[in-house]
Amino acid sequence: MSTVETVGRTWLREHTTLRLGGPARRFAVAETTDELVAIVRKLDEAGEPVLLVGGGSNLVVGDEGFDGTVVRIATGGWSDDFTTVAAGQDWDAYVGATVEAGLGGLECLSGIPGCAGATPIQNVGAYGCEISQVLESIELYDRAAREVRTVTAAELGFAYRTSVLKGTDSGVVLSVRFRLAGDGLSAPVRYAELARRLGAYVGARVPASEAREAVLALRRGKGMVLDAGDHDTWSAGSFFTNPIVAEPDVPNVLARITDVVGADAAVPTYPADGGMKLSAAWLIERAGFAKGHPGPGGRVSLSTKHTLALTNRGGATTADLLALARQVRDGVFERFGVELRPEPLLVNCAL
Repeated sequence: MSTVETVGRTWLREHTTLRLGGPARRFAVAETTDELVAIVRKLDEAGEPVLLVGGGSNLVVGDEGFDGTVVRIATGGWSDDFTTVAAGQDWDAYVGATVEAGLGGLECLSGIPGCAGATPIQNVGAYGCEISQVLESIELYDRAAREVRTVTAAELGFAYRTSVLKGTDSGVVLSVRFRLAGDGLSAPVRYAELARRLGAYVGARVPASEAREAVLALRRGKGMVLDAGDHDTWSAGSFFTNPIVAEPDVPNVLARITDVVGADAAVPTYPADGGMKLSAAWLIERAGFAKGHPGPGGRVSLSTKHTLALTNRGGATTADLLALARQVRDGVFERFGVELRPEPLLVNCAL
């Protein structure tokens, strides 16, 4: 089993894509599934607070750090048929391997930073595809029962950017199993922007490799593919989820938006369970926050390529980032009466 060390100066900023976060009191690395289960079980028995970290791409850690043990999930690899992947496996490397092997289904989720085990927790999605559409099951360590069990997709309670696993530390994802198509074609293209890029119609199936390259190109153009030299990628991806307005509130919200932007403006809306989904990026821009909008001291800003990403421009603190997030959230609410909610997990900090 990997050794749990008292380190004191293992900074979480070294393990998050935002490059923010204070020190961890203790730090452990699990390189196999057995090690991961053993470490978490031992820490739970000792009553030790535990923070699980994979790629750190959906994590905002406070400047005070974490007063407990951080366990980095460093498991990797996938099954011979590519359908089952270890929780700590770099996600995009796995997606690329499935496409290269002539398998379709995950190509629209190319370029998303982080590890495979995080994808079912928040039902990761992009360009018309969500994990819930392709996931078959996960292997989970149940921390209360102290046992490993299989959990099916139906049991995970998937909804927009969430599942029963989000917001709870009751289970540790150990591996994920997907349904993949063996004909080398993508899932039906559901996203209009991607269809235009491919020169295809919405609903078409195209070679998975072509869809992957198109998605990567679109993401790069928005600063959503990690690049250490590009501060626009020093982010947690989309900081806010697209808000869902409950059905009874839709007329009033749309009327308020029209009052602000005018009756001729085309408001992007999408169907959603129990209501209507709005574009967070559209609302942010119409509330007066342009790409590159600076936060405190210029140490943080909205991405110069995408208004949904809050970025560390170098030398920032988590407090700086949260100040900018509050400014954007409050500005949108004051202008449109719509509340934006953060997508990343906030640890030892809050909006």
